[in-house]
Amino acid sequence: MSGASFSRGPSDLPEGSRLPGARERWVRTGGVELCVAELGDASHPSVVLLHGYPDTKEVWSRVAERLADRFHVVLYDVRGHGRSTAPVPLRGGYTLEKLTDDFLAVADAVSPGRPVHLVGHDWGSVQAWEFVTVSRTEGRIVSFTSISGPSLDHFGHWLKKRMRRPTPRRVGQLLGQGVKSWYVYALHTPVLPELAWRGPLGKRWPALVQRVEKTSGDDYPTASLPMDAAHGAWLYRDNVRARLRRPRADAFAHVPVQLITPNGDAFLSERLYDDLGEWAPQLTRHTLAAKHWAPRSRPDQLAAWIADFVSAHEAGAGSGGPSAVPVVTRPTAGRPSAERFGGQLVLVTGAASGIGRATAFAFAEAGARIVAVDRDGEGAARTAELTRLIGAPDAWGETVDVSDEQAMEKLAEKVAAEYGIVDVLVNNAGIGLSGPLLETTAEDWRAVLDVNLWGVIHGCRIFGRQMAERGQGGHIVNMASAAAYLPSRTLPAYSTSKSAVLMLSECLRAELAGKDIGVTAVCPGFVNTNITSTARFAGVDAAEEKRRQRKSARLYALRNYPPEKVATAVLRAVLRNEAVAPVTPEARGALLLSRFAPRVLRAMARWEPRL
Repeated sequence: MSGASFSRGPSDLPEGSRLPGARERWVRTGGVELCVAELGDASHPSVVLLHGYPDTKEVWSRVAERLADRFHVVLYDVRGHGRSTAPVPLRGGYTLEKLTDDFLAVADAVSPGRPVHLVGHDWGSVQAWEFVTVSRTEGRIVSFTSISGPSLDHFGHWLKKRMRRPTPRRVGQLLGQGVKSWYVYALHTPVLPELAWRGPLGKRWPALVQRVEKTSGDDYPTASLPMDAAHGAWLYRDNVRARLRRPRADAFAHVPVQLITPNGDAFLSERLYDDLGEWAPQLTRHTLAAKHWAPRSRPDQLAAWIADFVSAHEAGAGSGGPSAVPVVTRPTAGRPSAERFGGQLVLVTGAASGIGRATAFAFAEAGARIVAVDRDGEGAARTAELTRLIGAPDAWGETVDVSDEQAMEKLAEKVAAEYGIVDVLVNNAGIGLSGPLLETTAEDWRAVLDVNLWGVIHGCRIFGRQMAERGQGGHIVNMASAAAYLPSRTLPAYSTSKSAVLMLSECLRAELAGKDIGVTAVCPGFVNTNITSTARFAGVDAAEEKRRQRKSARLYALRNYPPEKVATAVLRAVLRNEAVAPVTPEARGALLLSRFAPRVLRAMARWEPRL
């Protein structure tokens, strides 16, 4: 195996799309020239992104730009794809052995003397499984992240195991994957796949992927798609039958492996990876709420997981080699919250303290990336800092008043541009106001409604629209209260605002159900937070207000229901997609009374607590 790196002038470049800001070079190896693109500082750890079928390196553009500020990102077009030349003849030119030669030539050119991290999607992952299980690549690879592409050797053993002992369950797994693999049979037919790709299928493919996968166009797919797909058919013809019939018995990964499994993949069953722990001793698993083309539909989440995994294993690459690197990433198997929220982007308003901070912590423990929002900028920044220590792959603090519509619009634009589209929105910010209606001023009413109701409306409308336009689902949590269905003569303004939030949530839930976006109204009861010490009391002077605040704080402290339990209820409600989630015994009891004995609640509403 030999390789040489060289540059070309603009007039020599084949037609095709380029990655914005990328440095390009060509690597000559095995009779082909591979187009290689690089982003980021070459002195940083190198992360090589391998594309699948019928893609080119541009399928990774959104992930690459998110990784480039921390890593040296390398992408190359597989032989015969994009701007790389094809082998002559095509038959026999796409074996995994030759693809391994290509990888080593690229790695030597872009990262001489230093091992690289591999990330593969689809056939890029199939190739990479070969790279990390053959002896000649040992010492050249630090870690491997696999997305929607199994090892053909592991697949072969998976098939043989189920065919030798065909229990009903195993037969069902074989049939299920057999149906999903329809395209593999089609690509083995002579001539017809090439004709289809160069004809109607090649023309309709971009629109088909965008409609089914909920992706958008721009730099993907490239204009070379028909030719790429025709050439790429030989990836299947040169490898699949041979490896499935005679899988290698020594296909053990010699590096840590991160497996990301999209749960909506139309081509691969999740059961394919049931035995993977036997072949990859250092294995970390994640389940992703996405379809097959996750690099296009969920780039922010993939980038977060990749960066986390690479950083965790990079430290050992320079001392003792990759085999000395411990698995320090957070395991997710068996933890529903981690599998559901790991790597997702969660935005929490009112996050500087209380329920908001506790909720940010709970999502951080599940591996989510956190945007902590509060009008107390220092408090929001502190929450973000603490969530990183707890386990968030990334976290940011933002100073915003949720009642300011323009400020919320700007926040949404910034979050989408810099961090990604929010997966879970928690509209938690709120203020308290107590006092009779006749003594509550219009100004008091506006203050409560601006934060408690309009703040929720702004969040739902602005971030909910982004979720809907992305088309990948999501969840909105609106913090209501047991006061939403528990009338009280002393809380008319607060109860009205929370009741409106409850009805808003119910209406929005119905509207967004068809877009796979859940909406939950969480209704806590008496929770020990600082809202009691900051609540306003209408109709009294400043001294009396301070006295009542202190008295309320003491009463809530005696009740001592911690905000952490509310945060746990929030995660549980999202996992179960609950419409209404009452928290605390009194909240659940009041909800039952509101449905079955409303007269009792009306009688209780006449009681005036003494403060």
